[in-house]
Amino acid sequence: QVQLVESGGGLVQPGGSLRLSCAASGRTFGRYTMGWFRQAPGKEREFVARITWSGGSTTYADSVKGRFTISRDNAKNMVYLQMNSLQAEDTAVYYCAAYTPPYNGRYDYWGQGTQVTVSS
Repeated sequence: QVQLVESGGGLVQPGGSLRLSCAASGRTFGRYTMGWFRQAPGKEREFVARITWSGGSTTYADSVKGRFTISRDNAKNMVYLQMNSLQAEDTAVYYCAAYTPPYNGRYDYWGQGTQVTVSS
């Protein structure tokens, strides 16, 4: 079992930056692949980024490539999402999620989300 708690959301102007954090409980945090998802009003939840247990492999949605960076600190049980050059289209609730490899089509654990609003 792992519990995930996101933080760091807020209101930011277009072109600005935010850093989201996800704190995970559980001794086996290092075994999990971690991901970030987001859901905008009236839209389905979508994948944003993923990082493997070692941090050696990352994957990004095309819409955030070059602007967002996912990272993790296994010693602190933390995952981060650095978001730069934010646009109005990035406005959404952002969720942290985890699964134990191999991927079986779904993430097993989810946080409650943190709101990110990009607006002038």
